[in-house]
Amino acid sequence: MGRPTKENSLTRQDVIAAAIACLDQEGESALGVNRVARELNIKPPAIYKHLEGNAGLQRAVALTVWRQYLTECQQQTNGITDSQELFRVSARATRNFARSHPARYRVMMHYQMRPTDPEEAEVMQDALKLFQTSLHLQGLNHDALIDVMRMVNAAIYGFIMREQAELMTIDRSTDESYEVMLDALLVAIAHIQHSSKIKEL
Repeated sequence: MGRPTKENSLTRQDVIAAAIACLDQEGESALGVNRVARELNIKPPAIYKHLEGNAGLQRAVALTVWRQYLTECQQQTNGITDSQELFRVSARATRNFARSHPARYRVMMHYQMRPTDPEEAEVMQDALKLFQTSLHLQGLNHDALIDVMRMVNAAIYGFIMREQAELMTIDRSTDESYEVMLDALLVAIAHIQHSSKIKEL
């Protein structure tokens, strides 16, 4: 009985790990079946046994990276109880993740997750839970929570994207500007929380 070929012994996780390695080395343009097959030294059809083409590959990588990011955030916020410190640590962890893994961050943020997909919905719920916990937002109504999420995500994502594109050229520390932005977001969040309580009266 002959030894199994690499194609036959290949697992889904092997494919995803190789795709992330390509992503880290060459950026988003490397996130394709043909490139990953070359990385694994196999023929492209072998990948289709595990993932549905380029779209399936990108989805699997995005969800894997989301889970990696959430795990890192949770590890860095363990034991912190103050809501403002939780928020700051989470926001710094996000920026550090983007700095350490710029291509992973872009793929993660550019993938549009669907609440109707069970696996994607689970990741979305984990992200929402981390967000709510980091700001003690469990008491907010649905609309106010969505407003806070959109505001915070837009601010942090926008800052990181401009920083990665090297568009912040004025002579001022980006670290200090980031901290000022976090302070301003905390004030805005407090305003939304206050307004939400008044509307419920």
